[in-house]
Amino acid sequence: MGFTNENEDQRRLLTPPESGVSDEELPPATRASAVIAAAPKDRFHIAYIVYFTLGMGFLLPWNAFITAVDYFSYLYPAVPVDRVFSVAYTVSCLLPLLLIVGWVHLSSSFVRINVGLAIFTASLVVVPVIDAFYVRNSREIYGAFYVTVGAVIVSGVGDALVQGGVIGSAGELPEIYTQAVFSGTAASGVLVSAMRITCKSIFPQNAVGLRNSANLYFAVTTVVMIICIICYNVANRLPVVQYYQNIKLQAMKEERVGTSPLTGYAWRSTLWGIVGRVKWYGFGIVLIYVVTLSIFPGYITEDVHSEALKDWYPIILITGYNVFDLVGKALPAVYRLESANVAVGACVARLLFYPLFLGCLHGPQFFRTEIPVMVLTCLLGLTNGYFTSIIMMLGPKTVPIQHSEIAGIVLVLFLVIGLAVGSVVSWFWVI
Repeated sequence: MGFTNENEDQRRLLTPPESGVSDEELPPATRASAVIAAAPKDRFHIAYIVYFTLGMGFLLPWNAFITAVDYFSYLYPAVPVDRVFSVAYTVSCLLPLLLIVGWVHLSSSFVRINVGLAIFTASLVVVPVIDAFYVRNSREIYGAFYVTVGAVIVSGVGDALVQGGVIGSAGELPEIYTQAVFSGTAASGVLVSAMRITCKSIFPQNAVGLRNSANLYFAVTTVVMIICIICYNVANRLPVVQYYQNIKLQAMKEERVGTSPLTGYAWRSTLWGIVGRVKWYGFGIVLIYVVTLSIFPGYITEDVHSEALKDWYPIILITGYNVFDLVGKALPAVYRLESANVAVGACVARLLFYPLFLGCLHGPQFFRTEIPVMVLTCLLGLTNGYFTSIIMMLGPKTVPIQHSEIAGIVLVLFLVIGLAVGSVVSWFWVI
């Protein structure tokens, strides 16, 4: 695949001024180590917690809509709500990402993330307000359904702004902060699973219970969005974040000495160079999510059944997936795979999940019982989490720091493409 071992060499371009040693006098790996060693300490791990919270935040709105799909399906029985939501959200996220990648050099990640979080909050408030004052538990009011789909679309736009910005800004920092973001995304799934189990336990499974559950999802998510707005604006003032931002700005100034502003053809050339650097990482990310989304959650909720666990079975499987996805995304903090070749090869190897899950439907009798399905579901989540984190940590470090944000956003674009393709494949693969 032609990977080079340049992650350390290109991680940081500059030696901190206070070191008293010029950049040219040190080998690249030493320069990188010197820059990291001179960085302010992340006291009480506040920056890590902030990026973890932001990672949890940008997936919660989608989780709120899709987890409340039982209630929306009750209100609007004539439409396939989950499929409409999936297409609306994915497309509305993908198109703005394409624009962001093309014009990211003309915009500020600080503005994009704050606007995206505000859009998230507004889209989440719209649904319970319409439900309270217009729907009022009535069924088949399809005008309200179109407004709900509009809120999903707006939320997808917010996702493009926030996800691209957060992962891009984390890519400028040491790898541990990218790992924090993706651990947060996994924690989002665990939180939603916990809420779903709680709601199923305490609320009756009728119209009133489904409505109360949906309102709980949106209320909790709105509160988390407000916390995210506060957290992000705190993060931007933290010494460790400002330190790397200053290095980025200095690197950008040095890159542009004697050159014209990075616009037009020069920018397109730079962008294609960045895409070329991360293309194999992007290929791995696409494969991860094509495999995962074509199996989960459709296979889990529609294709496998348990006489003993009944309607708790898909909930337990989804919770198992989410817990192990969190474990996988937390593992790089303990052991980080440094070989991009191995990581992308493992993404290809995940194609084996197709025949394995197919065996859970048509294989030997034991293979069709609850235990093999649970084990495979947990492994699906574990590998999804671990290799997503590894690739997203390694990818932005293949370019100089002044381009790390762009590399992160490009990888997010690959991720969303994987989600879109995986969602389509889930409709067509043989099970």
